[in-house]
Amino acid sequence: MLFDKFKQVKAFVFDVDGVLSNGEILLTEKGEQLRSFNIKDGYAMQLAVKKDYPMAIITGGSSIGIRRRMEGLGISDVFTGVDDKTAVFSAWLSLRGLSPCDILYMGDDMPDFANMKTAGLAACPADAVPEIKAVAHYISSFNGGMGAARDVIEKVMKLHGAWVHNN
Repeated sequence: MLFDKFKQVKAFVFDVDGVLSNGEILLTEKGEQLRSFNIKDGYAMQLAVKKDYPMAIITGGSSIGIRRRMEGLGISDVFTGVDDKTAVFSAWLSLRGLSPCDILYMGDDMPDFANMKTAGLAACPADAVPEIKAVAHYISSFNGGMGAARDVIEKVMKLHGAWVHNN
């Protein structure tokens, strides 16, 4: 049951391009890559970190902007420029003492396929590729970069009683 899968989540793993950003990359005249991130995703991510949910970013993208954005949200496990996401995912699980069944993994394209097949809860944005949608337990109603990460984080934290607004 999907409810039970959300309830068992102890940690989160997110891809960047197509999940935390809309997948569009703007290039400056100097060749620097620019991405747009959703502020509501960011709020949920930093709140989850503050509430002690382990979180990792595993992306093939490589830019200082990605690292700065994620570290600004309090996420220390940021893996950029990754060619083999399965190896990084496995090493991160070992480092954090987690099992694949503890993880909500959100990806949108083929480099995420293998990890999503092993994660306890595989999730994807509404605009993920068909192969990823086929292995996802949950397809967000939000597109990548438009609140998909917030959607899943909020669901998990509400089930755990951790989605609390503090004035």
